[in-house]
Amino acid sequence: MISWMQKNNRYLVWTIWIATIAFIGAGFVGWGSYQFGANSGKVAKVGDITIDKSRFDFAYRSIYDNYNQQLQGQLDEKKAKELKIQEQAMAMVESQAKLLNLAKHYGIQVSEVEIAQALQAMEGFQTNGKFDKKLYEQQLSNIKLKPTAYDAMLKDEIIVTKLMSLLRTAPTNFENDTVASAFLAENNIKYKVLTSQDVKIDTSDKSLNEYWVKNKNKFKHPTGYQVEILWTPLDMSGINDSEIAAIYQANSYKYVDGNGKQIAMELIKPMLAQEIAIEKTKKIAQKAYIDFKNGKTKASENRTLAQIDKAIPSEILNELKSSKSGDIIKPKVFENRYATIKLIKTIEPKVKNFNEAKNDIIDAYRNEISEKELKILSQNTLANISKSAEVDIKKVSLRDIVNLNGLNNQESLQFLQKLFTSTEENGIIVVDNKVVVYSILSKNILTRNDEESKMVYKNSSELKKSIFEANLLKSLNEQYITKNY
Repeated sequence: MISWMQKNNRYLVWTIWIATIAFIGAGFVGWGSYQFGANSGKVAKVGDITIDKSRFDFAYRSIYDNYNQQLQGQLDEKKAKELKIQEQAMAMVESQAKLLNLAKHYGIQVSEVEIAQALQAMEGFQTNGKFDKKLYEQQLSNIKLKPTAYDAMLKDEIIVTKLMSLLRTAPTNFENDTVASAFLAENNIKYKVLTSQDVKIDTSDKSLNEYWVKNKNKFKHPTGYQVEILWTPLDMSGINDSEIAAIYQANSYKYVDGNGKQIAMELIKPMLAQEIAIEKTKKIAQKAYIDFKNGKTKASENRTLAQIDKAIPSEILNELKSSKSGDIIKPKVFENRYATIKLIKTIEPKVKNFNEAKNDIIDAYRNEISEKELKILSQNTLANISKSAEVDIKKVSLRDIVNLNGLNNQESLQFLQKLFTSTEENGIIVVDNKVVVYSILSKNILTRNDEESKMVYKNSSELKKSIFEANLLKSLNEQYITKNY
C-alpha cells in the first residue's frame, strides 16, 4: 500500500490547501497530539511571505490524517517518512506562499466581511443551520489552534481563490474541438490479435536441457529447516455455549462476511470453540516449552519445514529464519495445536538436477521463448498487414466500446485507450499477455450530442486548468525563492 501511494503521489498545490482549510469546517476534530501553533517559530520565507510553524504543522497533520484514513488507521511515523509527508507539507505551504506573493503584487485583498461570510457558510461551525461561535471556538480548541491563526489561513485561502478565478479562462472552441477529437474519434481499423498459442515452441528434452544449463541457478530447492517439534493438543474439554456466546459478543465486529454482514453465531461455533481452547491451552503449552527447554520432555517428532510452505504460519518461518541451531521457538499455534519448535539446522538452498526441475523449467522456458517468438511474429504480421487477408476490420471509438475478436471487454477497452492516445497509423499494442497488430484505414470525428458537448467542455476546462496551474507554479518557482530556516 505504501509503495502504491508513493508511486501515485503528486506534490500538493493550492487546491489541496483549500481542501485542508475546509476540512475542519466540515466538522473534523481530534487530530492527535501535535501542538499546532504552540511554537511561533518560522520555518521558511518565500518572497515576501513568511511561513510560520503553526501553518506548516497544520498542513502536515492534514496530509498525515488523509493518508491514515486510507491506511485504515495504520499509519505511523515510520510510514510517514516513507511517504515523505514532511516534504509534501512543505511543498504545499510553499506553493500557496508563491501564489500569495503574486496576489500581493496584483493588490488582491480580502475584507473582514468576506472572512466572516466564509466562516458562517461552513457546516462544521453551525448549529441548526446557523453559525455557532462557541462551537467554532471549541472545534479549534480541540486541535489546539487559535482562532486568529485559523482566520489568517482562511483569509489566504480566499485570496488565492480570488487570484485563480481572475487568471482562469474558459476553453476556446479550438481547445474544445481538440479534446473532442480524442473523445469522439472513430477509426476504421484492420487488426489481428496474437497470443502465445500462435507460436510454436520446441519443448524437447534437448532444448529444455540447454535452457537449464544456462539458467540452473534459477531452479533451486527452497531453504529448509530441520526441526524437532513438541506438540501440545488444544484442550477442548468443558467449553460450553455460554463461553462461546460471550466470546462472540465481545468480538462480534470480527465475524463478518465479505459484504460486511455479521455471521450468525451458530455457523461459526466450531471456530469460536477453538479460539477459547487456544486461550485455555496457552499456559499448558508454555509449561511444556519450559520442560522441553530444560530437557525434561522429548520432542514429539522430527520434521523438515520448507521456507516456501504457505501452510506454516509466517511468524514461525520468520523466527526460524533469524534463529541459529539449538534455538527453541516459544509455542505457536500450528496445525490446530501448539507447536514448540527447536531448530536443529538450516538447510541452505541447492540447485535442482534437470529431472527435479523439469516442470519448473518447462514453464519458465515457455514464458521466455513465447515472448521472444511472439515479438517476432507480431513484427512480421505488421510488415504484411496491408496485404494480409487473415485479419479483422472494424470501426471503433471510445464512445461505444465494442469487443474485438480475440479480446474480452476489459482487454478491448485497454486496447482502444492505447490506440486513441497513439500517434502511430500502424503499430503493435500489448494488452496483458496478448498482442494486437493494427493498421488504421480511415479516421472520422463523430458528431457530439448535448451531453457529450458538456462532457467535452468539462474535460477541456479541467485539462486547461491543470496545465495552467502547473505552468504558473513553474514560473513562480523561478520568481520567488524559498529561504528555509
